[in-house]
Amino acid sequence: MKISLKRLNQGLHFEAQNELGKSVFFDAQPSEGGLGEGLAFSPMQTLLASLAACSVFDVVLILNKKRQQLIDIKVEAEGKRAASGSAKPFESINLHYKLFGKLNHEHAAQAVKLGVEKYCSVAESLSKNIVITHSFEIFESQSE
Repeated sequence: MKISLKRLNQGLHFEAQNELGKSVFFDAQPSEGGLGEGLAFSPMQTLLASLAACSVFDVVLILNKKRQQLIDIKVEAEGKRAASGSAKPFESINLHYKLFGKLNHEHAAQAVKLGVEKYCSVAESLSKNIVITHSFEIFESQSE
């Protein structure tokens, strides 16, 4: 796996590109000070999104293997960062899954647990000091 990163302006706006030419953009948020203009996700927002995406891929695959009728799925990710220090890493992250369809509760619970705690490469790559929790709700229709 290889990524190249290039600067797009005189601030903190960058483009990362993979071997296939697909791009992801980064910037700092104005509230973080410095040169950020909020033109894209910050690196920490991207990390949070990557954790949610990695785990949800596994949840969907597990539910498919269990022949569950998943209509749709959404994930809300919330990270709490350290209040002090120069790096301010995440101290805790919660992933809340909204599953849509007629699903067996135990199968859903197992899929979420395995997706976050066993199969997600991003979660495994994070510091063991970060507490990652998860929860889920099942909705039989797509209207919340």
